[in-house]
Amino acid sequence: MKIALINHGCAKNLVDSELILGALEQKGYEITLDETDAEIVIVNTCAFIHDAEKESIRSILEMVEEGKKVIVAGCLSQKYNEELKQAIPEISGMIGAKNVKDIIGIIENIDKNYTSSVDKNSNFKYPEDVERQQITVGASSYIKIGDGCNYQCGYCIIPKLRGKYVSRPVENIVKEAKDLIQKGVTEIILIAQDTSSYGIDLYGEQALPRLLKELNNLEGLEWIRIMYAYPTQMTDELIDAIANLEKVVKYVDIPLQHSHPRVLESMKRPVMDNALLVEKIRKKIPNVAIRTSLIVGYPGESEEEFEHLYNFVKNVKFDRLGVFEYSREKGTYSDTLKPQIPSKTKKIRREKIMKLQQAISLENNKKYIDKVLKCIVEGYTDNGDVILRSEHDAPEVDGLVYAKSKTPVVPGDIEKVKINDVNEYDLYGEIVE
Repeated sequence: MKIALINHGCAKNLVDSELILGALEQKGYEITLDETDAEIVIVNTCAFIHDAEKESIRSILEMVEEGKKVIVAGCLSQKYNEELKQAIPEISGMIGAKNVKDIIGIIENIDKNYTSSVDKNSNFKYPEDVERQQITVGASSYIKIGDGCNYQCGYCIIPKLRGKYVSRPVENIVKEAKDLIQKGVTEIILIAQDTSSYGIDLYGEQALPRLLKELNNLEGLEWIRIMYAYPTQMTDELIDAIANLEKVVKYVDIPLQHSHPRVLESMKRPVMDNALLVEKIRKKIPNVAIRTSLIVGYPGESEEEFEHLYNFVKNVKFDRLGVFEYSREKGTYSDTLKPQIPSKTKKIRREKIMKLQQAISLENNKKYIDKVLKCIVEGYTDNGDVILRSEHDAPEVDGLVYAKSKTPVVPGDIEKVKINDVNEYDLYGEIVE
């Protein structure tokens, strides 16, 4: 009985998928990466925004039509357990987002009857005794340091799906990092709904600086990257750890979502001077790249409030920026707010900020011309150029570096690249000794 898995959603979901496969492999099941060759297909779904839900449902329906036994996992089953089974009765089983090991019981019963394991009340349980079966091959790997979220942002369904924040013990994370290094991983990316709150539930204080110090001592590890920090948790201790630990890349990903106090308050986000926070981080961490995410078209966002956001972006000049149109989600606080902004207005606002950011990004990238950057090797283009990433770029969300090389290079190695040319997103150069 061959089992395949289709993964949707964020890097945190990817880790869950790898844990599901690891649990199955532990039990001796045969795994295939080709769903056409499988009898059972697990679809690990995303329910963060409506478009992600539609994409997940499309995969479920395609697999049902192909006659597969389909097990739905993840956030969509956590959110719409009963409704999903009614809408698609052919589903063979369902597992929520909180206990991936329950997949075993569902597989064991798949020929007998429909089985569902969706716990609405508990928090996420990380299966520490399961070794992840990696589906991504490369020099970089994610480590989930916690799950769930204690914040109640007005637009976000995640706390209802994943429960309260649960941190993993430092020693377990360090052990997993060592295992990954043994497999050839040279960059570790720490992820959680909010990495900066790591350890508060477990140790009574923010433990991310401590974790970074432990990881910084590991032989064979080149880079440590932190994603998804929360503004009020960017403590002096955390900023100093990023600044002073040599393996921690000088890259801060801190989703701020908006700049206007009224909108931030309505979003149930910290009302603070975000420009001042960015200035402080830049002052304390020389040569830092700051990434943020923003939402346009949040319910009630006026033209003046949007202009405030536009000018914030114009003045702060983020190194990396993602802009998202507000997505109305049932079960969130913002779903009840009025007025909801028309789709056309949201689109125009997003395009306006992205156009501004393109010019900022180009100007930012020009500062790299004639500089030598340390970059991690990702692979090769079809015409033989080397694909790399600088420490200022996270996988899949940021830009790349394309370089000529006189000698062969190995994915995962850190090479020095002299930059000759740039565009809005990518850098071009040559590998130097």
